[in-house]
Amino acid sequence: MQNKLSFKAAIFDMDGTILNTLVDLKDATNYGLSKNNLPERSLEEIRQFVGNGIKSLIAKAVPENTSAEIYQKVYEDFTEFYKIHNSDNTCPYKGIKDAIKKIKESGIKTAVVSNKPDYGVQALVKQFFDGLFDVSIGEREGVNKKPAPDMVNLALNALNVPKTNAVYIGDSDVDFNTAANSELKFIGVAWGFKGHDFLKELGSKFVVDTADELTKLIISK
Repeated sequence: MQNKLSFKAAIFDMDGTILNTLVDLKDATNYGLSKNNLPERSLEEIRQFVGNGIKSLIAKAVPENTSAEIYQKVYEDFTEFYKIHNSDNTCPYKGIKDAIKKIKESGIKTAVVSNKPDYGVQALVKQFFDGLFDVSIGEREGVNKKPAPDMVNLALNALNVPKTNAVYIGDSDVDFNTAANSELKFIGVAWGFKGHDFLKELGSKFVVDTADELTKLIISK
């Protein structure tokens, strides 16, 4: 990839890619579960459940055969809690903020496309990456979530960059499939929720272990 392709846009996943959000997702999930007298989940269980949006996370976290009414209540309680506590323990991964800054300063447009609810994406980008992304898109009504290409296409249209000149960066199978469905090159980040071996087993050609490696891969010299 390096020295062969000229990227004009770098599109990032959020959870597990630029931000370690796992503890706050666990706390919000367990708040919703405990408030409805359901058993709580461990951090490792939440790690396995994330990636397809909050509704999917809650569906996996509630016990089998939970009624639709209780599922909806857990989801609503999660949302109430997470809107207030989405950054209690969340923080950027080592070096990623500087990497995004360097990528942007090199003339490459930047975006976030995440299955996290749009309210969370906008709040966390503002708090941790203010001014570093040209476009930020979270899950919203009327737009198919990842791994469908719809959200990525929205970002590309807003950036005015063709898919042939864009790369998607993520940490999971959802991200890998999002890139494939969007016809974008993909870079996997090993520091996220799934790890280096998982990404390689998926078929990821490029997996980076540090933010510095990511910068060098995206910015052609």
